[in-house]
Parts: sequence; structure tokens; C-alpha cells
Amino acid sequence: MRCLVTGATGYIGGRLAPRLLAEGYEVRCLARKAGRLRDVPWAARAEVVEGDLRRPETLPAAFEGVDVAYYLVHSLGQADFETADREAATHFAAAAARSGVRRIVYLGGPEPKQDGEVPSPHLRSRAEVARILLASGVPTVVLRAAVIIGSGSASFEMLRYLTERLPGMVTPRWVRNRIQPIAVRDVLRYLVAGATLPPEVDRAFDIAGPDVLTFEQMMQRYARVAGLRRRVILRVRPLTPSLSSYWVGLVTPVPNKIARPLVESLVHEAVAREHDIARFIPDPPGGLTGFDEAVALALAKVRDAEVETRWSTASGPDAPAEPLPSDPKWSGGTVYTDVRECDVAAPTSALWRVIEGVGGEHGWYSFPLAWSVRGWLDRLIGGVGLRRGRRDPHRLQVGEALDFWRVEEIVPGELLRLRAEMRLPGRAWLEMRVEPTTEGRSRYVQRAVFLPRGLAGHAYWGSVAPFHAIVFGGMARNIARGAEHATG
Repeated sequence: MRCLVTGATGYIGGRLAPRLLAEGYEVRCLARKAGRLRDVPWAARAEVVEGDLRRPETLPAAFEGVDVAYYLVHSLGQADFETADREAATHFAAAAARSGVRRIVYLGGPEPKQDGEVPSPHLRSRAEVARILLASGVPTVVLRAAVIIGSGSASFEMLRYLTERLPGMVTPRWVRNRIQPIAVRDVLRYLVAGATLPPEVDRAFDIAGPDVLTFEQMMQRYARVAGLRRRVILRVRPLTPSLSSYWVGLVTPVPNKIARPLVESLVHEAVAREHDIARFIPDPPGGLTGFDEAVALALAKVRDAEVETRWSTASGPDAPAEPLPSDPKWSGGTVYTDVRECDVAAPTSALWRVIEGVGGEHGWYSFPLAWSVRGWLDRLIGGVGLRRGRRDPHRLQVGEALDFWRVEEIVPGELLRLRAEMRLPGRAWLEMRVEPTTEGRSRYVQRAVFLPRGLAGHAYWGSVAPFHAIVFGGMARNIARGAEHATG
């Protein structure tokens, strides 16, 4: 059986693909840029086809010969995400029908439980996508999940950071709404099994774990599992979803543009109405994963640096994606650069370990306050900020987020190139290179590149250039010292 996985660079798709491979299926992944999947551990066993669900002319090759097609994309955090999701789902459904796909599997969101209740834009969009796919003429299974608990999920990171960083907090009333979360391992189990459902199954199912909790109870139980003191929670009336999303964006790594639709969805109760899925996919021995166990498993993955994917792995089509020109003069305009070089009394292997460990908990090796302020300023103007961190403290892959950068290229032992995703009046990259010199020594070459956009871009570079000696100069010196200290 051949399965097409859309959204393979995202949180769920990046975990589903290797599990389908483990079941013996042929897996084809649709990605806007094939290089985004180059470094994942399962890349050699899967086929990657470039295409874009919003460009239907790119889809025939992806759907050719496919038996089961997984729809795991969303445009959350993008401008007018409802229109983007509608177009993507419509093109996906049409391509699946034309190509003779035998089954569509879609992971959606819960539906409001009260008659007349107005859904949030996020849930409304999820429901619209479900209707489009169910109307495709291809047997479709829609799996409706509420909060997914797993290492690296946006919902889990919101819960984790709010609970760990705030021993006392003022919260909106919606923290008492009931939610039925589900462990990511159970979501993946349902998705894999969805490929073998009989053709007469053409409907939506609620999927959920065994525990019905309020968000407040989830925070208290998280604290207990994590070994923290009981949290002091004061509920107040004036905190609207919009204000709550800013509060979440302030405290957690999840930026406001993603936090807002998630918070707006929490205003609605999300409790499963039925468990009909068990007629076709029986519960595992011992039952579905409980909330406490799901949290414990997620925390163990974080502690052991075994997080497969994170919410920040995915990047939308409106994110900056242009690669760094091999010759900056190709841009036809002004290019600003800041180059730092230094000899290092350490072998290339030691220098590379320091470079690949940059960001996240390790920081940026210079003037932490300056980096922190830049991150806060980016959050204030709607950017991703500095707190996205990194998936693994020691290893990087092409395409994954690294604070407010994204890994554009990595050549182990030689080159790390990062593309800026902070709000800028232009495009920016940061390169870190390792060059061998004599035996036991190496050379570190660091280059920052900025392609300005309009007068604002030139003014921006002029305003920050005076600080480069401190920030970039200090970074180069401290990376060199770190490598020398590691071998000294």
C-alpha cells in the first residue's frame, strides 16, 4: 500500500511517516521544498515529491498511484488561514478523486458541543476542511481531536510553560471549561490504523483519551507529575481570549499568532460525544493513555532530548524561504555583511560541536541581554521571538526552527547556515563555518548577511551596525574559546 503524507514537515506528519514505514507501507511525502526532509532519520526510506496544495498543477505527480492520502496540513498562524485551508483542502480532494485514491485520512479538531454555539475561526476552519474532504467522493475518515499531549506539541508547550513558570496566575474563566485531551501516541495509532478501514467507513469520529479535565485541572495535574508545588490560580472575568493569547505569548514559546486561535478554541468545551471509532479500531490492551501518563512520557522525551518533532518545525508558505544567493551581487542591490574570523587552538571536531550547540538553552555565546531584548522586541511586533528554542540540544536538521532562526543548510563538520525568521525590513542569514588549518587547529569564519528592503532596511542596518562588534564579535570569540576549553 502506498500512502501519501501531506504535512510531513510538521508535528504530526513528521511522526506519522516513520510509523507508516515501520508497518511496511510505501510512503510518499508532499513538501513545498524537498530539502526540508533531507536530514530526518527516515528520509532514505521515503519518497519526497515537491508540490504545494495551493497550486493544483503541482499535485498530479504526488497523487499518482496512491492508495491512502493523509491530510495533515493547516495554515494556523498565517494571515487569512481560513481561505488558505479551504483552497488547500479543495485542491487535495480534487486531486485524490482524479487519481483514484481509495482512502483519505484527516486529523481535525473538535466541534462545539452546544447548539447555536459560534465556533472559533480555528475550529470553524477545521470543520470546513472536514466537510470538503467528506464531499470528495473518496471514502474519508475524519479524526476529531481536542488537545494533543505530547513532547513538542503547541498545546503541551503552552501547558508546560504556563505551569512551570507561574506558581501563581490570574486566569480567564475558560480555564474551567471541560476538555478531553488525547496522548500523541494514541493519535498516531488511530492515524496508522485509519489506512486499513473498510471502504464503507466514510464519516467523522471523535478521538479522545480517558480523562475529562478542565484546563485548570490539567495545570494542577501537570504540576504534580512534574514534581512542582500546587499552583495558585485566580479566575477573573475581564480576560478575553484575545487578552489571554497575549498572556500566553508572553509566557510561553508559542507566538501570539498561533496562541490566539488555540486559546479561542479552548473557550469551547471539547469532550467526545461518542467513541464509535472503537468498533473499527479497538482500544489497545490496557486502554488509551491517561493524562498523567501522557505528561510523564512527554517530559521524559524532553529530558532525554528525544523529541521527534516540535510545533515550530512547520513553516507556512508566507514564511521567508528564499535561500541565500551564492553570490550576494545576484540580488542586484545593496548587500550588507559582517564577517568575523579567528584561529582556534582546537580541532575541527571540537569547534563544530560548539557551533552545532548554538541557541536554545546554550544561548548565542555573546551579550545575552542583547539577544534577549531583540527577542522581546520581535514578540512585541508579532514575530516568533527568541523562545522557540531547539528540538535537540546537540543535533540540528535542515528545516527545523532554532530560536528566531531556521536551519537553511547544514554540512556536518563544515557549515551551519541559519535564515532569520524574526520581523525584519529585509532578509537575513547567519553563517558559521569550520576550516581546517594545521593539525589540531582550525579556523572559525562567521558571516552575517542582510539584504535590505527599502529605506527601512537601510535604516535598520545602520541602527544595529554599531553593536555588531559586541554581539557578533563576542560571539566569534566565545565560540572559539568554547572549543579550546573543551579540548584543554
